[in-house]
Amino acid sequence: MRLIVGLGNPGAKYARNRHNIGFLAVDAIHGRNAGFGPWRSRFQAEVSEGVLEGDKVLLMKPQTYMNESGRSVGDAARFYKLTPADVIVLYDELDLAPGKVRTKVGGGSGGHNGIRSIDAHLGKEYSRVRLGIGHPGHKDRVTAHVLGDFAKVDADWLDPLLDAVASEAGLLVGGHHSEFCNRLHRAVGPAKPDRQDRPKAPSGSRAPVAAPPLAGLGGDRKGPGGALAEQLARMFGKKD
Repeated sequence: MRLIVGLGNPGAKYARNRHNIGFLAVDAIHGRNAGFGPWRSRFQAEVSEGVLEGDKVLLMKPQTYMNESGRSVGDAARFYKLTPADVIVLYDELDLAPGKVRTKVGGGSGGHNGIRSIDAHLGKEYSRVRLGIGHPGHKDRVTAHVLGDFAKVDADWLDPLLDAVASEAGLLVGGHHSEFCNRLHRAVGPAKPDRQDRPKAPSGSRAPVAAPPLAGLGGDRKGPGGALAEQLARMFGKKD
């Protein structure tokens, strides 16, 4: 059996928070793959059993709040006699641009309290799927950022990302992590620069535009007035 865990906080007020992208990802897997049963309460979590790529899978959304996520994961792992290698955790990553995805096995928590809790209850050698939500730019804005809702414009990358997580989840179960990431990145596509990042002309002005050359004027000037002046002189007579 494989245990696929999405991290987040329970309750409607947190449902669209950036911190809940793990919940959203596991919900997407559940919705796309018809073999999963209804959600039910067990292990202080919402769980659903199903099959991916021929392997029995337990989807899990811990209901203990983020900082105690390891309690649910540890309980399920002990009940089913799972090792850390049988566990896959999806969660938000500040240090990745929105829509970017990275996977790894083991390592540090990166300051993520949900991961820190799982490390304490399970050990560190489980698979981690880090889903980028971007960094607000300053540490003082981190809490408001992760506990803030996704903006409408985020749907441009979030919707295709979640759809790809759902359709490619079998690659995770099969251990094909690099291919999983590659397919997600192709689905999301290259990031587009925000309007605020594009160069702007000064307020109240327009960017300078080069004027087109005038016929008869240019590099063929022959002194003051140029070729056009000479033509006029021939037509109307040159004044002394």
